Amino acid sequence: MTEFYPFALEHIMSDWEQVVDYNLSESGAHPAALHELLGDSLTVDDLLATELNYPQVEGTLKLRERIAALYPGASPENVLVTVGCAEANYITVQTILEPGDEMVVMMPNYLQIWGMGHNYGYRVSTFHLREEDGWAPDLDELAGIISKETKLIAVCNPNNPTGAIMTEDEMDGVVAAADCVGAWLLADEVYSGAERLTDEQTPSFWGRYDRVLAMNSLSKAYGLPGLRVGWVVAPESTRNAIWRRHEYTTISTTMLSNTLATAALSPTVRPRLIQRVRNYIRRGFDIFEEWLHRHEETFSLVPPQAAAIAFPRYELDVNSTELTERLIHEKSVLVGAGDHFGVDKHLRISFGLPADYLYAALDRIHELIVELRDGREETETHTPTSQASLRPRL
Repeated sequence: MTEFYPFALEHIMSDWEQVVDYNLSESGAHPAALHELLGDSLTVDDLLATELNYPQVEGTLKLRERIAALYPGASPENVLVTVGCAEANYITVQTILEPGDEMVVMMPNYLQIWGMGHNYGYRVSTFHLREEDGWAPDLDELAGIISKETKLIAVCNPNNPTGAIMTEDEMDGVVAAADCVGAWLLADEVYSGAERLTDEQTPSFWGRYDRVLAMNSLSKAYGLPGLRVGWVVAPESTRNAIWRRHEYTTISTTMLSNTLATAALSPTVRPRLIQRVRNYIRRGFDIFEEWLHRHEETFSLVPPQAAAIAFPRYELDVNSTELTERLIHEKSVLVGAGDHFGVDKHLRISFGLPADYLYAALDRIHELIVELRDGREETETHTPTSQASLRPRL
């Protein structure tokens, strides 16, 4: 049997995210409630009247129209609706690549595609975002590793776990690298719309090159992970080929998911959902940044430009997976280990959460940091982060 690479991040989250007292491992903001989708475009009576039949396998026409409208020049025939972006990634890579084909993956990253590459016999190379350059992509490194045999380049923009957003020039550089060898460009864009510093949405790679595969979902920028709605936007013939794999995996998302997703992307509801997530991100980062300032001897951070996550480096003599496991077992807090994104000595920490929950979770992390650095006795004099005197002015 071929060696199987488990998806380490999702494995530990599956085991612990519903068990610990405080879950700071999620990369999205605090999820929306159902009532936040209801209004002029969808009522309770509409939901109760919905027949729980199979929807169109590729996604209902109205939903695909609303998705296509987000991508200049796209039509519903370019859109395939999937069970989250995870399925979109999975079946798209299987469509484009065969065992032995070469793929290039951005690092650090959400390592689903990297893991698939190893599990399905693809040849995997990586290029890196450079922390010393504000997590900018090393385009020289990318140019040096692509070859005429490179079939796919996979990027994540805005990036998970760093929250970095590529500049227009950097996006053009990635496109040029793909174009020069005729590779497909798979762009995971699930954090577009979850910007921290601007109300301008991060542009898509769609339309910059004729071999772009634009991946997205309602999980992150919209705060609706429980709907499990994602999509891929691709040239129509390629979309149809991906669709054939979709029929082997999940067949379709649910009728209710299609109905609720259509409401979420309506002209009245969509801006409200995006602003809600940005509000959580902006308020939460103020809290997290204040906490970091009290731990400058331990943590350093390139501030994220988008997403409800930060990826600080720490100065402790402990591996990130071990540190994460200690937080679970000793403090009942779950965060993401840097190892699980390809970079040790970092943690991915979620902050797009209700303030009281975030303060309490950060207090627990503080306790372990003090124990690791200075000894247990100092925790007795710790002033809780949640005291009003330490709260930022929001």
